[in-house]
Amino acid sequence: MINIPQEILEIYEKLSTKFEVYFVGGCVRNAILKRPVEDWDLTTDATPEQILKVFPNGFYDNKFGTVGIPVKNGVAEVTTFRTEGEYKDSRHPEKVEWGKTIDEDLARRDFTVNAMALKLDGGKQKIIDPFGGEKDLREKIIRAVGDPNKRFKEDALRLIRAVRIASQLAFTIEESTWQKIIEDSQLIQNISAERIHDELLKIMSATYAHDGVMLLKTSGLLNFIIPELLQGVDVSQVRPGRHHTSDVFTHNVLSLKFCPSKDPIVRFATFLHDVGKPMVKSLDKEGFVIFHNHEIIGAKIAKDICERLRFSKKDRDKIVTLIRWHMFSVNENQTDAAIRRFIRRIGVENVKDMMDLRVGDRLGGGTQTAESWRLKLFKEKIEEQLKPLPFSVNDLVIDGNDVMKILGIKPGPLVGKILEELFKEVDEDLAKNNKQYLEEKIKKLQKMIK
Repeated sequence: MINIPQEILEIYEKLSTKFEVYFVGGCVRNAILKRPVEDWDLTTDATPEQILKVFPNGFYDNKFGTVGIPVKNGVAEVTTFRTEGEYKDSRHPEKVEWGKTIDEDLARRDFTVNAMALKLDGGKQKIIDPFGGEKDLREKIIRAVGDPNKRFKEDALRLIRAVRIASQLAFTIEESTWQKIIEDSQLIQNISAERIHDELLKIMSATYAHDGVMLLKTSGLLNFIIPELLQGVDVSQVRPGRHHTSDVFTHNVLSLKFCPSKDPIVRFATFLHDVGKPMVKSLDKEGFVIFHNHEIIGAKIAKDICERLRFSKKDRDKIVTLIRWHMFSVNENQTDAAIRRFIRRIGVENVKDMMDLRVGDRLGGGTQTAESWRLKLFKEKIEEQLKPLPFSVNDLVIDGNDVMKILGIKPGPLVGKILEELFKEVDEDLAKNNKQYLEEKIKKLQKMIK
């Protein structure tokens, strides 16, 4: 028995008094697998206009027959049965026509595990499964509905969706379906960056994200999504005394695998963290491979990738920051001031994420332990310095007004320059952050006026 939230049941029951209605798609799949259901989608033979008569608070602003109905935790979607005509752009059907039966509607869906419907009938639950989705669920298989040669040409986003669902569920993609993904991989170029971005982050969030990106590589999809990463294939990192045993691409994938963060943005940064290495590869005087400044080049490449894939500015900046500074050094002799400079450089909000990237980097490079004793000590020092401290000029016990009053000057760049000089000194010795000392220091800085 599938447990359905009461407010969703009420929508179903209200519609079912006049129309045929079913739960459909991913919610049915996840409910059968006893996985969390985030979105309860319904389909019906009622037209959008008829649905809106039943739910006047609903909204309908698309050509695909989907009506949104506000519920406590978001929106429930009810879609009219559809049959779809010819696809010419691998994105959208040339026309959408309302269907008459649930079997018609299920026949247009992507994979058998998504082409099941649930009907409630007198307290009983009945699964409608014309394409063997339940069997494929049991056998952990992703299989295209009907002819895979048609499915991916209809909507090329299905190419990456197959990989995403497989990585979320730890399923295998059925052979003929897989072969068509390989053959049609170039069609992903017809899909908007925004849609690819969304699917890519879902892969990053999956338990088996590393397997997902290997499927993207093997299928050829990665070549059209993030070709920069493939430059690391066969670029060896092996050198005496170092733990790396794989090429750059494999190291990036393994780093993703072992990254402890659940945040898809941090995982994506980890996946990209050494993307700059192939660009800077050279040999030292002993003939061993080195990658000087790969983090700087990698941050620039990552910025381009994020802009191309339409990441938000916030997410892009986080990814670039983590990659730019991931080569931070740790040693037992670092001063408190050095620790504070590190925190300011990457941002307090990124400290834990940077540590997670470093763990993924270490384990993805072949090291057996997640943290060295030096990294553990470094993290302890960071914890100490994350207590309320003067991390910026604004935390000094004096401000610009004090500077202007003592020196008898007007607002201008000089005020900020003096505050920065005071902050540099206080940052090295926190005991100096007292008003008497800083006022005396300001007087000594009068020469900066000249």
